[in-house]
Amino acid sequence: MQPNASPIHAAVAEDFAAVDRTILAQLGSRVPLVESIGHYIIESGGKRLRPLLVLLAARALDYGGDRHVTLAALIEFMHTSTLLHDDVVDESSMRRGRKTANENWGNAPSVLVGDFLYSRSFQMMVDVGSMRVMEILSAATCTIAEGEVLQLTNIGNPDVDEAAYFETIQGKTAMLFEAATHCGAVLAEADVERETALQLYGRYLGLAFQLTDDLLDYQGDVQTMGKNVGDDLAEGKPTLPLIRAMACGTPDQAQLIRRAIRKGGLDQLDEVLAIVAETGALDYTRQRAEEMSRRALSQLDVLPDSRFRDTLATLARLAVDRQA
Repeated sequence: MQPNASPIHAAVAEDFAAVDRTILAQLGSRVPLVESIGHYIIESGGKRLRPLLVLLAARALDYGGDRHVTLAALIEFMHTSTLLHDDVVDESSMRRGRKTANENWGNAPSVLVGDFLYSRSFQMMVDVGSMRVMEILSAATCTIAEGEVLQLTNIGNPDVDEAAYFETIQGKTAMLFEAATHCGAVLAEADVERETALQLYGRYLGLAFQLTDDLLDYQGDVQTMGKNVGDDLAEGKPTLPLIRAMACGTPDQAQLIRRAIRKGGLDQLDEVLAIVAETGALDYTRQRAEEMSRRALSQLDVLPDSRFRDTLATLARLAVDRQA
C-alpha cells in the first residue's frame, strides 16, 4: 500500500504513513465484500496526490495538529469512490494496468462500495470537526458530480467547445485538487490571502494534470499509462486535442474528427492521430497545461520558504513533465 516512497512524498513521509494507517482502519466493514473491493482499489497504485496536497498545504502553513491526517484520508476515499463509479460509467476494464473492480466483481458491487467510501468520508469529516471544511467538501462533491454528468452528456458530441471542455475538467478533476489544498489551508487557519492562494494553486494544478492526461491519450502507451492510446476517442470523448484540431484543421479534417467522435471506437485512430499532430493540437494542449502549471506556481509566492512549499512547486512542474 506504499505509493509514497518517492521524493514528492519525502517532506511529509511520517504524515503519509499515518494516512495509510487511517485508510486501512477506516476500510473496516462488517460486510466482507466491502473490505475486499475497498482494499483492491486503494492498493491499486497511483500517486495519492490529493491526500498529499492536504498534508503539504497544511504543513506549508505551519499546521501543528493531526486532523490533517484524517482530512487527507477522507479525501482519498472521496477520490477512490469516484474511480469506482467512473469505471462503471465508462465500462472500463483496466485502470493503472490492472483489472478494474467492476471487471472483477461486477457493476453493482462496485457502485455500492463506491457509495460506502463516500459515506465513510462524510463520517470522517465530522471527526475533523470543521464546519468550513464540511462546507468546502460538500460543495465540491456536487461540483464533481456535475462535472461527471457534463462529461457523460458530452460523449459523442463534436460541438463541445474549449470553454465547455474546461468547465467539465474543472468539475470532474480540478475540483478535488482545489478542495484538498483549500481545506488544508483552512485547517491551518490561514489568512485570506494564503487561503485563496492555496485554493487557486490546487485548481490550476488539477487543470494541468487533466490537460496532460488528455494529451498523453494521443501520444502515450499502455506500458506507461496503464491504458491504450486513443481510449478517449474510443469512448467518444471530445477532449482538447480533438477540439483544437477541429478548430485549426481543414474542413475535411474537422469533418473526419466529428465523425470519429460521434461514432466512437478506433476505426479512424491513425487518421485522427495524424490530424492532431499536423494541426498543432498536441502542442497547443501542452501549452495550455504549461500555462496552468505556471499559474499554480505563481500562487506559492505568498507562502513562507519551506520544504513543503518546494514540494508543492515540484508537483506543479511534474504535472506537465510526465509520461503517466
